[in-house]
Amino acid sequence: MRTIDSIEKEFAKKSVARFDVGDTVDVHVKIIEGDREREQIFSGIVIAKRHEGLSETFTVRRIVQGEGVERIFPVHSPRVVKIDVRKKGKVRRAKLHYLRGRIGRAQKVEERIGADRDAAAKAPEAKPAPAPKAEEKKPEPAKEPAKK
Repeated sequence: MRTIDSIEKEFAKKSVARFDVGDTVDVHVKIIEGDREREQIFSGIVIAKRHEGLSETFTVRRIVQGEGVERIFPVHSPRVVKIDVRKKGKVRRAKLHYLRGRIGRAQKVEERIGADRDAAAKAPEAKPAPAPKAEEKKPEPAKEPAKK
């Protein structure tokens, strides 16, 4: 283990929301205005992720008044309070930079059907399904002899 890894381990968040490229997310960001603090929500589609330990980032894109806005968030930043996944996206690429050239309906990402069931199955607190009860066997009616 590198020495830097042991130092980075104490700054990393213990639990991070599971999301992928193409998902629609709400990122709750801590904003400091003078002596006050508040949370601001930035909603949009995750178009890129970069995995590199403590410096892991993701890019969220949304349209504001007809203009595209992108923000890059560090996953382990103390300013990022919470990440809520609203919709799971069905995509076949690791980076969705092609969405920058799209306008209106063409910018929509298809929703992955059954994504809620997938997330529930992968969750560690998911309980196993109860075993079906053994059915009682009913006596079969006596067969009549075959007529010739």
